[in-house]
Amino acid sequence: MTEQWQKELVEWMGSGKLLQATLSSLRSKSGEQPSKTVVRPVKLKEGLRYQFESHFAKKVTHLNLEEAEAAERLLDLLASTYRQALVKLVDWDVQILLNSKGKATMRKQPATGKAREPLLEHNRPKNRILEEGKPAPFLVELGIMTPEGRVHAKKQDKYRQINRFLEMVSDVLDALPRDRELKIVDFGCGKSYLTFALYHFLAVEQGRDISVVGLDLKEDVIAFCSALAGKLGYDKLRFLVGDIGQYEGQQSADMVVTLHACDTATDAALAKAVGWGASVIMSVPCCQHEAFRQIENDVMAPLLTQGLLKERFAALATDAIRGNLLEVLGYKVQMLEFVDPEHTPKNLLIRAVASGQKALPASKWKQYESFRDFLSLSPALESMIAERLPKASEPIS
Repeated sequence: MTEQWQKELVEWMGSGKLLQATLSSLRSKSGEQPSKTVVRPVKLKEGLRYQFESHFAKKVTHLNLEEAEAAERLLDLLASTYRQALVKLVDWDVQILLNSKGKATMRKQPATGKAREPLLEHNRPKNRILEEGKPAPFLVELGIMTPEGRVHAKKQDKYRQINRFLEMVSDVLDALPRDRELKIVDFGCGKSYLTFALYHFLAVEQGRDISVVGLDLKEDVIAFCSALAGKLGYDKLRFLVGDIGQYEGQQSADMVVTLHACDTATDAALAKAVGWGASVIMSVPCCQHEAFRQIENDVMAPLLTQGLLKERFAALATDAIRGNLLEVLGYKVQMLEFVDPEHTPKNLLIRAVASGQKALPASKWKQYESFRDFLSLSPALESMIAERLPKASEPIS
Protein backbone atom coordinates (compact mmCIF):
# COMPACT_ATOMS: atom_id res chain seq x y z
CA MET A 1 0.00 0.00 0.00
CA THR A 2 1.39 3.39 -1.02
CA GLU A 3 1.85 5.81 1.86
CA GLN A 4 0.79 9.46 1.60
CA TRP A 5 4.40 10.73 1.79
CA GLN A 6 5.33 8.44 -1.11
CA LYS A 7 2.44 9.80 -3.20
CA GLU A 8 3.51 13.34 -2.43
CA LEU A 9 7.14 12.69 -3.42
CA VAL A 10 6.03 11.30 -6.77
CA GLU A 11 3.65 14.23 -7.28
CA TRP A 12 6.38 16.78 -6.46
CA MET A 13 8.69 15.24 -9.02
CA GLY A 14 5.97 15.10 -11.65
CA SER A 15 4.91 18.71 -11.14
CA GLY A 16 8.43 20.13 -11.09
CA LYS A 17 8.10 21.34 -7.49
CA LEU A 18 11.02 19.22 -6.23
CA LEU A 19 14.23 21.26 -6.41
CA GLN A 20 16.44 18.97 -4.35
CA ALA A 21 16.20 15.98 -2.04
CA THR A 22 19.09 15.03 0.24
CA LEU A 23 18.93 11.45 1.56
CA SER A 24 21.02 10.63 4.61
CA SER A 25 21.26 8.58 7.83
CA LEU A 26 22.10 5.08 6.60
CA ARG A 27 19.95 2.19 7.82
CA SER A 28 23.00 -0.07 7.84
CA LYS A 29 26.71 0.76 7.64
CA SER A 30 27.71 -2.64 6.33
CA GLY A 31 29.12 -2.74 2.81
CA GLU A 32 30.03 0.17 0.58
CA GLN A 33 27.06 2.50 0.51
CA PRO A 34 26.95 6.23 -0.21
CA SER A 35 26.74 8.21 3.03
CA LYS A 36 24.29 10.51 1.31
CA THR A 37 22.55 10.88 -2.03
CA VAL A 38 21.46 14.22 -3.46
CA VAL A 39 18.66 14.21 -6.06
CA ARG A 40 17.99 17.22 -8.27
CA PRO A 41 16.37 17.94 -11.65
CA VAL A 42 18.71 18.62 -14.59
CA LYS A 43 18.09 19.48 -18.21
CA LEU A 44 20.00 17.38 -20.74
CA LYS A 45 19.90 17.27 -24.51
CA GLU A 46 17.50 14.35 -24.16
CA GLY A 47 15.18 16.40 -21.93
CA LEU A 48 14.46 16.65 -18.22
CA ARG A 49 16.19 14.11 -16.00
CA TYR A 50 16.71 13.62 -12.28
CA GLN A 51 20.34 13.37 -11.25
CA PHE A 52 21.34 11.09 -8.34
CA GLU A 53 24.63 12.31 -6.86
CA SER A 54 25.95 9.56 -4.55
CA HIS A 55 28.67 10.41 -2.04
CA PHE A 56 30.93 7.47 -1.16
CA ALA A 57 33.98 7.62 1.12
CA LYS A 58 36.42 8.16 -1.74
CA LYS A 59 34.31 9.11 -4.72
CA VAL A 60 31.17 10.83 -5.95
CA THR A 61 29.07 9.22 -8.70
CA HIS A 62 26.26 10.59 -10.86
CA LEU A 63 23.28 8.85 -12.43
CA ASN A 64 20.66 10.61 -14.57
CA LEU A 65 17.19 9.03 -14.79
CA GLU A 66 13.87 9.82 -16.40
CA GLU A 67 11.10 10.96 -14.10
CA ALA A 68 9.28 7.65 -13.63
CA GLU A 69 12.47 5.66 -13.03
CA ALA A 70 13.83 8.41 -10.79
CA ALA A 71 10.71 8.39 -8.63
CA GLU A 72 10.94 4.62 -8.26
CA ARG A 73 14.62 4.79 -7.33
CA LEU A 74 14.03 7.58 -4.82
CA LEU A 75 11.33 5.62 -3.01
CA ASP A 76 13.46 2.47 -3.10
CA LEU A 77 16.43 4.27 -1.50
CA LEU A 78 14.23 5.51 1.30
CA ALA A 79 12.78 2.05 1.82
CA SER A 80 16.09 0.18 1.80
CA THR A 81 19.04 2.51 2.45
CA TYR A 82 18.22 5.78 4.21
CA ARG A 83 16.17 6.91 7.19
CA GLN A 84 15.93 10.62 6.39
CA ALA A 85 15.20 12.95 3.48
CA LEU A 86 15.41 16.73 3.41
CA VAL A 87 13.35 17.97 0.47
CA LYS A 88 13.43 21.49 -0.94
CA LEU A 89 10.33 22.50 -2.86
CA VAL A 90 9.51 25.78 -4.57
CA ASP A 91 7.44 26.94 -1.57
CA TRP A 92 8.22 24.46 1.21
CA ASP A 93 11.00 22.67 3.07
CA VAL A 94 10.04 19.12 4.04
CA GLN A 95 11.76 16.67 6.38
CA ILE A 96 10.86 12.98 6.12
CA LEU A 97 11.94 10.69 8.97
CA LEU A 98 11.51 6.92 8.71
CA ASN A 99 11.59 4.46 11.59
CA SER A 100 12.90 0.89 11.43
CA LYS A 101 9.50 -0.36 10.21
CA GLY A 102 9.36 2.15 7.37
CA LYS A 103 6.71 4.34 8.97
CA ALA A 104 7.28 7.99 8.10
CA THR A 105 6.92 11.27 9.92
CA MET A 106 6.73 14.31 7.66
CA ARG A 107 7.39 17.87 8.80
CA LYS A 108 6.74 20.86 6.56
CA GLN A 109 7.66 24.49 6.93
CA PRO A 110 7.55 27.43 4.52
CA ALA A 111 10.71 27.88 2.47
CA THR A 112 13.05 30.52 3.87
CA GLY A 113 15.40 32.85 2.04
CA LYS A 114 15.17 34.02 -1.53
CA ALA A 115 12.33 33.01 -3.82
CA ARG A 116 13.06 29.64 -5.39
CA GLU A 117 12.77 28.67 -9.00
CA PRO A 118 13.60 25.30 -10.56
CA LEU A 119 17.18 25.15 -11.84
CA LEU A 120 17.18 22.64 -14.65
CA GLU A 121 20.47 23.23 -16.44
CA HIS A 122 22.88 20.29 -16.34
CA ASN A 123 26.26 21.38 -15.01
CA ARG A 124 24.61 24.74 -14.46
CA PRO A 125 26.85 27.60 -13.34
CA LYS A 126 26.84 27.99 -9.56
CA ASN A 127 27.55 31.74 -9.75
CA ARG A 128 30.62 31.01 -7.70
CA ILE A 129 33.41 33.52 -7.44
CA LEU A 130 36.01 30.87 -8.24
CA GLU A 131 34.45 29.04 -11.15
CA GLU A 132 35.03 25.38 -11.89
CA GLY A 133 36.66 25.03 -15.28
CA LYS A 134 38.66 28.21 -14.77
CA PRO A 135 41.86 27.11 -13.01
CA ALA A 136 43.07 29.33 -10.16
CA PRO A 137 46.81 28.74 -9.61
CA PHE A 138 46.57 28.64 -5.82
CA LEU A 139 43.76 26.06 -5.95
CA VAL A 140 45.86 23.91 -8.27
CA GLU A 141 48.90 24.15 -5.97
CA LEU A 142 46.80 23.32 -2.90
CA GLY A 143 45.42 20.21 -4.60
CA ILE A 144 41.83 21.40 -4.91
CA MET A 145 41.77 21.78 -8.69
CA THR A 146 43.43 20.01 -11.57
CA PRO A 147 45.51 22.17 -13.97
CA GLU A 148 42.46 22.11 -16.27
CA GLY A 149 40.24 23.61 -13.57
CA ARG A 150 38.31 20.51 -12.51
CA VAL A 151 37.66 20.27 -8.77
CA HIS A 152 38.83 16.98 -7.26
CA ALA A 153 35.94 14.94 -5.86
CA LYS A 154 37.49 14.75 -2.40
CA LYS A 155 37.94 18.53 -2.32
CA GLN A 156 34.40 19.57 -3.22
CA ASP A 157 33.60 20.55 0.36
CA LYS A 158 36.73 22.68 0.66
CA TYR A 159 35.99 24.29 -2.73
CA ARG A 160 32.47 25.19 -1.60
CA GLN A 161 33.80 26.52 1.72
CA ILE A 162 36.28 28.82 -0.04
CA ASN A 163 33.60 30.16 -2.35
CA ARG A 164 31.18 30.64 0.52
CA PHE A 165 33.81 32.66 2.37
CA LEU A 166 34.53 34.85 -0.67
CA GLU A 167 30.80 35.43 -1.14
CA MET A 168 30.58 36.73 2.42
CA VAL A 169 33.60 38.97 1.81
CA SER A 170 32.12 40.21 -1.46
CA ASP A 171 28.98 41.34 0.38
CA VAL A 172 30.98 43.84 2.50
CA LEU A 173 33.56 45.13 0.00
CA ASP A 174 31.96 48.57 0.06
CA ALA A 175 33.03 48.92 3.70
CA LEU A 176 36.72 48.59 2.73
CA PRO A 177 38.85 51.48 1.43
CA ARG A 178 39.59 51.75 -2.30
CA ASP A 179 41.79 54.85 -2.35
CA ARG A 180 44.82 53.31 -0.63
CA GLU A 181 46.49 50.02 0.20
CA LEU A 182 44.08 47.59 1.85
CA LYS A 183 45.63 45.92 4.92
CA ILE A 184 44.43 42.45 5.89
CA VAL A 185 45.54 40.19 8.75
CA ASP A 186 44.63 36.50 9.04
CA PHE A 187 45.14 35.21 12.57
CA GLY A 188 45.67 31.46 12.94
CA CYS A 189 45.88 31.08 9.17
CA GLY A 190 46.87 27.39 9.18
CA LYS A 191 47.40 26.03 5.68
CA SER A 192 45.89 29.32 4.45
CA TYR A 193 43.30 28.18 1.92
CA LEU A 194 41.25 31.27 2.69
CA THR A 195 44.27 33.59 2.92
CA PHE A 196 45.36 32.64 -0.58
CA ALA A 197 41.74 32.88 -1.75
CA LEU A 198 41.43 36.42 -0.38
CA TYR A 199 44.65 37.52 -2.05
CA HIS A 200 43.69 35.95 -5.37
CA PHE A 201 40.18 37.45 -5.27
CA LEU A 202 41.17 40.98 -4.28
CA ALA A 203 44.65 41.43 -5.75
CA VAL A 204 44.58 39.19 -8.84
CA GLU A 205 40.97 39.27 -9.98
CA GLN A 206 39.99 42.75 -8.77
CA GLY A 207 43.39 44.38 -9.10
CA ARG A 208 43.25 46.03 -5.69
CA ASP A 209 46.33 47.32 -3.90
CA ILE A 210 46.47 45.06 -0.84
CA SER A 211 48.90 43.64 1.68
CA VAL A 212 48.06 40.48 3.61
CA VAL A 213 49.73 38.97 6.66
CA GLY A 214 49.02 35.40 7.77
CA LEU A 215 49.99 34.50 11.33
CA ASP A 216 50.25 31.03 12.85
CA LEU A 217 52.19 29.25 15.59
CA LYS A 218 53.25 26.30 13.42
CA GLU A 219 56.63 26.91 11.82
CA ASP A 220 56.32 24.13 9.22
CA VAL A 221 52.95 25.47 8.04
CA ILE A 222 54.30 29.01 7.76
CA ALA A 223 57.32 27.75 5.80
CA PHE A 224 55.02 25.91 3.38
CA CYS A 225 52.75 28.93 2.89
CA SER A 226 55.67 31.33 2.44
CA ALA A 227 57.19 29.09 -0.23
CA LEU A 228 53.86 28.83 -2.03
CA ALA A 229 53.30 32.60 -1.94
CA GLY A 230 56.73 33.04 -3.52
CA LYS A 231 56.00 30.43 -6.17
CA LEU A 232 52.71 32.12 -7.06
CA GLY A 233 54.30 35.56 -7.21
CA TYR A 234 52.06 36.92 -4.46
CA ASP A 235 54.64 39.51 -3.43
CA LYS A 236 52.45 41.34 -0.90
CA LEU A 237 51.34 38.21 0.93
CA ARG A 238 53.53 37.41 3.96
CA PHE A 239 53.38 34.61 6.49
CA LEU A 240 54.81 34.92 9.99
CA VAL A 241 55.23 32.65 13.00
CA GLY A 242 53.63 34.24 16.02
CA ASP A 243 50.99 34.36 18.73
CA ILE A 244 47.82 36.38 18.19
CA GLY A 245 47.97 38.16 21.54
CA GLN A 246 51.65 39.08 21.17
CA TYR A 247 51.62 40.25 17.54
CA GLU A 248 52.76 43.87 17.22
CA GLY A 249 53.74 43.87 13.56
CA GLN A 250 51.47 46.76 12.54
CA GLN A 251 49.47 49.65 13.90
CA SER A 252 46.33 49.30 11.82
CA ALA A 253 44.33 46.87 9.69
CA ASP A 254 41.27 47.25 7.50
CA MET A 255 40.15 43.65 7.67
CA VAL A 256 40.87 40.92 10.22
CA VAL A 257 40.15 37.25 9.62
CA THR A 258 40.34 34.59 12.30
CA LEU A 259 39.30 30.99 11.75
CA HIS A 260 39.11 28.36 14.46
CA ALA A 261 41.27 30.23 16.96
CA CYS A 262 40.74 28.20 20.12
CA ASP A 263 38.94 29.53 23.17
CA THR A 264 40.06 33.07 24.13
CA ALA A 265 42.46 33.28 21.17
CA THR A 266 39.38 34.36 19.20
CA ASP A 267 38.83 37.13 21.76
CA ALA A 268 42.48 38.22 21.41
CA ALA A 269 42.01 38.46 17.65
CA LEU A 270 38.78 40.45 18.01
CA ALA A 271 40.46 42.79 20.50
CA LYS A 272 43.34 43.36 18.06
CA ALA A 273 40.88 44.05 15.25
CA VAL A 274 38.97 46.57 17.35
CA GLY A 275 42.19 48.24 18.49
CA TRP A 276 43.34 48.61 14.89
CA GLY A 277 40.02 50.10 13.87
CA ALA A 278 39.29 47.31 11.39
CA SER A 279 36.39 48.06 9.09
CA VAL A 280 35.55 44.37 8.61
CA ILE A 281 36.01 41.41 10.96
CA MET A 282 35.40 37.80 9.86
CA SER A 283 35.70 35.31 12.73
CA VAL A 284 34.91 31.59 12.94
CA PRO A 285 35.29 30.58 16.62
CA CYS A 286 36.47 27.14 17.67
CA CYS A 287 36.42 25.38 21.06
CA GLN A 288 35.09 27.74 23.74
CA HIS A 289 35.98 26.65 27.26
CA GLU A 290 35.91 29.94 29.17
CA ALA A 291 32.14 30.29 29.49
CA PHE A 292 31.74 26.55 30.15
CA ARG A 293 33.91 26.91 33.27
CA GLN A 294 32.19 30.07 34.51
CA ILE A 295 28.53 29.80 33.65
CA GLU A 296 26.13 29.49 36.59
CA ASN A 297 22.39 30.04 36.90
CA ASP A 298 19.97 28.21 39.16
CA VAL A 299 17.01 28.78 36.85
CA MET A 300 18.86 27.10 34.01
CA ALA A 301 20.03 24.13 36.07
CA PRO A 302 18.09 21.58 33.94
CA LEU A 303 20.21 22.67 30.97
CA LEU A 304 23.51 23.35 32.72
CA THR A 305 23.64 20.03 34.57
CA GLN A 306 23.80 18.19 31.25
CA GLY A 307 27.39 18.39 29.98
CA LEU A 308 26.61 18.24 26.28
CA LEU A 309 23.83 20.82 26.50
CA LYS A 310 25.96 23.06 28.69
CA GLU A 311 28.82 22.90 26.19
CA ARG A 312 26.60 23.87 23.29
CA PHE A 313 24.85 26.61 25.21
CA ALA A 314 28.17 28.01 26.47
CA ALA A 315 29.42 28.23 22.89
CA LEU A 316 26.29 30.10 21.78
CA ALA A 317 26.43 32.40 24.80
CA THR A 318 30.09 33.18 24.12
CA ASP A 319 29.40 34.22 20.55
CA ALA A 320 26.32 36.19 21.61
CA ILE A 321 28.52 38.13 24.03
CA ARG A 322 31.16 38.74 21.36
CA GLY A 323 28.55 39.99 18.95
CA ASN A 324 26.91 42.22 21.55
CA LEU A 325 30.23 43.80 22.57
CA LEU A 326 31.09 44.52 18.95
CA GLU A 327 27.67 46.15 18.54
CA VAL A 328 28.34 48.28 21.62
CA LEU A 329 31.49 49.49 19.85
CA GLY A 330 29.51 50.51 16.79
CA TYR A 331 29.81 47.45 14.55
CA LYS A 332 26.95 45.95 12.60
CA VAL A 333 27.11 42.24 13.42
CA GLN A 334 25.72 39.19 11.62
CA MET A 335 25.99 35.55 12.65
CA LEU A 336 26.24 33.50 9.45
CA GLU A 337 26.35 29.81 8.60
CA PHE A 338 29.80 29.27 7.16
CA VAL A 339 29.62 25.68 5.90
CA ASP A 340 26.98 22.96 5.77
CA PRO A 341 26.36 21.81 9.39
CA GLU A 342 26.52 18.19 8.25
CA HIS A 343 30.29 18.66 7.74
CA THR A 344 31.07 20.35 11.08
CA PRO A 345 29.07 21.78 13.99
CA LYS A 346 31.64 24.61 14.19
CA ASN A 347 30.12 26.43 11.26
CA LEU A 348 29.20 29.84 12.67
CA LEU A 349 30.93 32.93 11.31
CA ILE A 350 30.78 36.31 13.04
CA ARG A 351 30.84 39.09 10.45
CA ALA A 352 31.21 42.58 11.88
CA VAL A 353 31.27 45.73 9.77
CA ALA A 354 32.09 49.15 11.23
CA SER A 355 29.02 51.35 11.01
CA GLY A 356 30.80 54.65 11.62
CA GLN A 357 28.65 55.24 14.68
CA LYS A 358 30.84 56.47 17.54
CA ALA A 359 28.26 56.92 20.29
CA LEU A 360 27.67 53.81 22.35
CA PRO A 361 24.07 52.55 22.10
CA ALA A 362 22.80 52.57 25.68
CA SER A 363 20.35 49.76 25.04
CA LYS A 364 23.09 47.48 23.71
CA TRP A 365 25.31 48.01 26.73
CA LYS A 366 22.47 47.42 29.18
CA GLN A 367 21.43 44.36 27.22
CA TYR A 368 24.97 43.05 27.41
CA GLU A 369 25.32 43.66 31.15
CA SER A 370 22.02 41.92 31.89
CA PHE A 371 22.94 38.87 29.85
CA ARG A 372 26.47 38.64 31.27
CA ASP A 373 25.32 38.96 34.88
CA PHE A 374 22.41 36.55 34.41
CA LEU A 375 24.93 33.83 33.48
CA SER A 376 27.60 34.91 36.01
CA LEU A 377 30.22 35.39 33.29
CA SER A 378 33.45 37.38 33.18
CA PRO A 379 34.17 37.42 29.43
CA ALA A 380 37.77 37.69 28.26
CA LEU A 381 36.85 40.01 25.41
CA GLU A 382 35.30 42.53 27.80
CA SER A 383 38.53 42.75 29.81
CA MET A 384 40.63 42.99 26.63
CA ILE A 385 38.69 46.01 25.33
CA ALA A 386 37.77 47.48 28.73
CA GLU A 387 39.20 50.93 27.96
CA ARG A 388 36.77 51.26 25.03
CA LEU A 389 33.70 50.36 27.09
CA PRO A 390 31.63 52.55 29.43
CA LYS A 391 32.38 52.34 33.15
CA ALA A 392 29.57 51.16 35.41
CA SER A 393 29.16 54.65 36.89
CA GLU A 394 29.33 56.52 33.60
CA PRO A 395 26.30 57.52 31.56
CA ILE A 396 26.26 56.23 28.01
CA SER A 397 26.02 58.82 25.30
